[in-house]
Amino acid sequence: MASTIPDHGAARAEVTPPVDRPGRIEAHGIDHIPDSERHGHPRELFSVWAAANVNYLSLVIGGALVLMGLSLWQAVGVIVVGNLFWVLTGLLATSGPAAGAPSEVITRALYGVIGNRVNNAIGGWLVSVCYFALNLAAAATAAFALVEKAGITANVPVKVVVIVVIAALTLAISVYGHALIIKLYLPITLALAGAFTVVALAVLRHADFSYTPGEPVTGVQLWALLVAGTTMIASGPLSYTTSADFSRYLPRTASKKAIIGWTALGAFVPSVIVCSLGAFAATAVDMTDPQNALQEILPGWFVPVFLLALVLGTISINALTAYSAGLALQAVGLRIRRTVSVLFDGAVAVALTLYGLLVSNFLDTVSNALQVIVVLSGPLMAVYATDILLRRNRYDGGALSDESPGSPFWFTGGVNRAGALALITGVAAAALCANTLYTGPVASALGGVDLSLPVGMAVASGLYVLLGRRSVAATG
Repeated sequence: MASTIPDHGAARAEVTPPVDRPGRIEAHGIDHIPDSERHGHPRELFSVWAAANVNYLSLVIGGALVLMGLSLWQAVGVIVVGNLFWVLTGLLATSGPAAGAPSEVITRALYGVIGNRVNNAIGGWLVSVCYFALNLAAAATAAFALVEKAGITANVPVKVVVIVVIAALTLAISVYGHALIIKLYLPITLALAGAFTVVALAVLRHADFSYTPGEPVTGVQLWALLVAGTTMIASGPLSYTTSADFSRYLPRTASKKAIIGWTALGAFVPSVIVCSLGAFAATAVDMTDPQNALQEILPGWFVPVFLLALVLGTISINALTAYSAGLALQAVGLRIRRTVSVLFDGAVAVALTLYGLLVSNFLDTVSNALQVIVVLSGPLMAVYATDILLRRNRYDGGALSDESPGSPFWFTGGVNRAGALALITGVAAAALCANTLYTGPVASALGGVDLSLPVGMAVASGLYVLLGRRSVAATG
């Protein structure tokens, strides 16, 4: 006769899921998050995106717009328009709670199980690691200056130690994962906001609010600059096709409007402010070397704090990048734990940074290559956003986790031809219109105006609407 005594230990094990909390290394990788483990509120996303967008590169980009030949207020207009693309980042974030999965898995619905591995290898892992290296190099430069101010000569061994320490701090956040990111990023946002308030007061005291270049740009050349500047600003939000990674723990019932709003607002507000500060500063100092130029107008006592803030801001953005890169590596098909994949990504990024800063101009080459990435990131964002709208955000997280040939997301030979063709065609159309490292025939015919961003996104989205309805209906 079978025992009727209840096994309370087994029951407790069954109903008590792993807890997603700051002091515990996150257990989940690309696997599905069950409803029983969902928690939090969309407003938590504000500080996640705010902390990542109060950073050194935003200052550099804002200053670059004025250096390109725009007037101050033309530059500010470009900054506002380019940052409106954060709304798309917010839209993509809504798919996280719907599926209980990260973006790296959800995009199997767009490209198929095998096709999505290629997408994650190139559009996910490779781009993320390159961005990690570039941001790490920027943080290291500020940290080298901080070390010099402490009376330590920044020779090669010291530089190596500095780079490794910054990377270690970054990877620690990424390894512990989601809960630590949510916990840390609110105080980081407040600390960075305080530091950049001092920067803002100094910059606004010296800025020339009526600044226009000595020889104002007009006509086709002006339009070319405006479009190029908007594309440069938009490359930030368009690079985050991974926003579902940070929203997937939210309850399935979380408000979609709130998710879009808090994500977009958290990124838009600080990015507009910091980029604009860079533009304002460019009317007063030489922003070809922002770090040293800004020190000329900052209070002497505040310079070390400013340098530390630059490092902290870069750690914030890189922790998100490394977190997503780790998930991308898992989604490529490597059967390794998320913690291992994050550490591997960090090791590669550190190697690239050391090589670029200490051996050659490799990072310059990578930086130039990333200017062309918008040719890829625009169509990637467009296809993903279009799928969310066509599918009305109905994603089956369990089915998406199935990588077998019997999966509904296997499609034909593991590839969703509708998504793959829409993406490839969108990228090709964008490439014809680009004017970055090369000039495409369309850009050449238009006098240098680069329409790669709107054309690539429009073609990719339009073609996916035409070709993807059947696949969406079959799997939605």
